[in-house]
Amino acid sequence: MLLAGLTALWISCAAAAQAPLTSVSAVAKLTNAQASQMPAADFEATVTYFRDYEHTLFVEDGGAAIYVSAGNNLHLVPGDVVRVQGVARPSFRPYVEARKITVYDHEAVPKPEPATFEEMIAAEKDCKLVQVKATIRSADIAPMADSPIPTIFLHMLVDGGPVDATVDSTDASALENLLDAEAEVTGVASGEFDNKMQQTGVLLHVQSLADVKILKRASVEPWALPVTPMDRLITGYDIEELTERVRVHGTITYYQPGNALVLQDGAKSAWVSTASYQPMQIGDVADAVGFPDVQNGFLKLTHSEVEDHQTQAPVIPDLLTAKELSSGGNSANGHNFDLVSVEGQVITEVRQSSEDDYLLASDGRLFSAIFEHRNGPAGPALPPMKQVPVGTQIRVTGICMLDDANPFNGEVPFRILMRNFDDVEVIAKPGWLNVQHLTELVIVLLVVIFFIGIRNAYAERKARRKIAGLAYVERRRGKILEDINNSQPLAGILEQITELVSYRLDGAPCWCQVAEGAKLGNRPAVLSTLRVTEMPIPARSGPALGILFAAFDASTPPRAVEAEALSMATGLATLAIETSRLYSDLVHRSEFDQLTDIQNRFSLEKHLDSLIHASRQSARILGLLYIDLNDFKQVNDAFGHRAGDLYLQEVALRMKRQLRPGDILARLGGDEFGVLVPHIRCRADAEEISLRLEACFAAPFAGDGFAVNGSASIGIAIYPEDGASKDELLSAADAAMYASKQARSRRSAAPMLELEPGLRK
Repeated sequence: MLLAGLTALWISCAAAAQAPLTSVSAVAKLTNAQASQMPAADFEATVTYFRDYEHTLFVEDGGAAIYVSAGNNLHLVPGDVVRVQGVARPSFRPYVEARKITVYDHEAVPKPEPATFEEMIAAEKDCKLVQVKATIRSADIAPMADSPIPTIFLHMLVDGGPVDATVDSTDASALENLLDAEAEVTGVASGEFDNKMQQTGVLLHVQSLADVKILKRASVEPWALPVTPMDRLITGYDIEELTERVRVHGTITYYQPGNALVLQDGAKSAWVSTASYQPMQIGDVADAVGFPDVQNGFLKLTHSEVEDHQTQAPVIPDLLTAKELSSGGNSANGHNFDLVSVEGQVITEVRQSSEDDYLLASDGRLFSAIFEHRNGPAGPALPPMKQVPVGTQIRVTGICMLDDANPFNGEVPFRILMRNFDDVEVIAKPGWLNVQHLTELVIVLLVVIFFIGIRNAYAERKARRKIAGLAYVERRRGKILEDINNSQPLAGILEQITELVSYRLDGAPCWCQVAEGAKLGNRPAVLSTLRVTEMPIPARSGPALGILFAAFDASTPPRAVEAEALSMATGLATLAIETSRLYSDLVHRSEFDQLTDIQNRFSLEKHLDSLIHASRQSARILGLLYIDLNDFKQVNDAFGHRAGDLYLQEVALRMKRQLRPGDILARLGGDEFGVLVPHIRCRADAEEISLRLEACFAAPFAGDGFAVNGSASIGIAIYPEDGASKDELLSAADAAMYASKQARSRRSAAPMLELEPGLRK
């Protein structure tokens, strides 16, 4: 704490010692590297936009404009002349963190500059007051992030591309007659950003409704459009943003405020994206107007407005099997986006921050039933998750969501989006035979044996030994069941089972042969002089899991107890093997990426925590490489997502071949990968591995009908030089990767990823 305080004091003193930046232009000319030194700023400027509850302030002076992070208890309006005192900081571009703002005067707001989409998307008009002519595609009142105050949100189309706008107003009546209207909008231009502060679009900050002037209203009132059949939505689609607004009619079967709803009309259904938070009732008849689009192969209605007629006409869900739903992709009567019911047995249930997930099994298929948490910023508290014991047969109702729209791919994975917990209906509770009941049975038997022993203290010795033997068998059996439930090593459990059979058969040798696996237990070296009895270990479906053997003196006849003991043992072995395989599969799914079969982000971060701890103990260094495939989106756009998946798989395979034993490759998500290199002596070792990884992109990536000359940007972070914690190392590596990508872009105007000539779509 003392060191941090001294560092902050030193920075403050250094900033004070430098001459402050005395104009908006001086701040705007800073680079982010210069702004990171936190130079002092003291200048006068005119307010062009201010939102008090967000502390958002834009100012202009002499044709230059910047963003200012304002403090609390300010009451500013456009036209106020203010003195801003503070320090510069880096971001998408440098801004000023205000320490003090003083109002001096009030004058006319600077004249807005006309702006084109190309200028705004290139950030040439960033922070400036601009004026654009646009067509309004959607208009909604929506909550703002981290604020209880809603605002009007406009999605517009200007000449060249889409632009969003927030208008500081809660007047719902102002939304009437805005759809498809041509308007002149005045506001401060800024960008829309992802969580890495990478620009993803254009956003205008509009101070009031007076800055939105309607030039020409829509020629056709949207709610007067004729109803378009859901299977004909694509007729209004135009790739050059000449897409016509269409209207569909149906019953609301699913609703996520601020995101989407589903309308169903008979055997047809449509996913409708909408920013509306208006209350709507599932089962109501409604109309939606919006723009047809195809996303991931599925037909959807985007930027939509919805009118709830408040007339109930509930859709009765069809009860279908998992096989029927998973084959919906190659059926003329597919069920994607349909309201359906399906039954299955609960394998596990998990509550996550964003959703409740029930993993179900049916017809030899696994699928998820999901209840998403979408209560909005001011929504009610989340109710407790509906607890369903593992093994329960349930019926879930919700919207069927297929993972693949290609009708020629055969069976495809699917999931069910539930509306509420009432969509979970218990059909049959788990069977009585489970670990808990068996344990209780063992306890009851022990109590019974105890009282019988007291009552029959003088019974014959043979009877007492028999009872004690049964008790021993049950105790051993209970211990085996506990080990199965606690996921103990499978080989140890199977050896316990063979020992139990051997005890039950008066010491006869017993062993187990696992299918395509090990041979466990006590197998005699010579079997030719023995009578061998065997019994297959059955699977609940498919071929046998193995065989259980017992050997006896060849002169002894078969006894009924032999079949009983082996039958009991095969039942335990079936439970042990299938439980172990299910647990291994779940562990693998949680730690490995399903597409590339390399480790995932969760696994990499777990290994990174462990390696940081080990490196701290031994005073060693380790490296982290952050890899981003350049222009990966071009592959998906040119050849489709299947080609993109093949490209990712080949990239992962090539990079694995370049790594050393002990290095860890993981897919962090999308087209991003990470590599942990624990055994290095210096940064040069990590850089050598980085060069090998870059070299693996030298040869083209060829697939079925496509070829790609790929490349990647790689960032390197070294522990503890670039960070002493997991988050610091990840951030440092990500920043280094981004810098590498920017440097590559500056060196060459050519695309970082090239498609082979003659193979483009």
